[in-house]
Amino acid sequence: MITILIKEVNEFLNSLIAYVALTVFLLGVGTIMWILPDTSVLEYGYATLEPIFTIGPYLFLFLVPAITMRSFAEEKKTGTLELLYTLPFRSYQIVGGKYLAAMLLVIFALLPTVLYYYSIYQLGNPTGNLDTSGIIGSYLGLLLLGSVFVSIGLFASAITDNQIVSFVVSAFTCFLIYQGFEAIASVDVWGSWSYYLEQIGSMFHYSSISRGVLDLRDLAYFLGVTFIFLMLTRLTLELKR
Repeated sequence: MITILIKEVNEFLNSLIAYVALTVFLLGVGTIMWILPDTSVLEYGYATLEPIFTIGPYLFLFLVPAITMRSFAEEKKTGTLELLYTLPFRSYQIVGGKYLAAMLLVIFALLPTVLYYYSIYQLGNPTGNLDTSGIIGSYLGLLLLGSVFVSIGLFASAITDNQIVSFVVSAFTCFLIYQGFEAIASVDVWGSWSYYLEQIGSMFHYSSISRGVLDLRDLAYFLGVTFIFLMLTRLTLELKR
């Protein structure tokens, strides 16, 4: 699994899409955080990182599919996936290695934003006047959401040998999982069922964790959805093997 992880990270960092995706993500966060008048913390009048965690999931809809779209699609197109099968790797090791590599890149993308925490910390009046528990919860929420998006991206890449198709399917599915159920639940036809429909979507659980309160039900949701899509990815590979 570690061998697959190292291989994936090296291949991603040697491709142009890596730097384009990471640059777009960081520029998007920076623009929202400091430049746009409607979201800039300099215009808020109080120290907060809320803009990052509000726009972060939508930037992930671009970043994560870009990271995962070549994971299996490119391997199948070039024939290197069959080569992996000839090596002493089980399918769960291949999927697990690619999942960990993608998550490592997601973490790598988020690391520079820690500088924003330090900047806002210093801008607080008094210095350090921040809701640190809420910020930690929001970062944890982004990582868990990223985990769900990565598992969806790997599944999308496993069902096709075209990277563009993988990207589109992954982005659409991630959006559906994140906000789709919230939109469906808002239609005034469900009555008391609308609350349960909301809970199917990840926005409900992400918002809960972002308040700084870690509920085991939210953690179970993210881990459960991640596990389901990773298992679907493994099953897809086994069927096509």
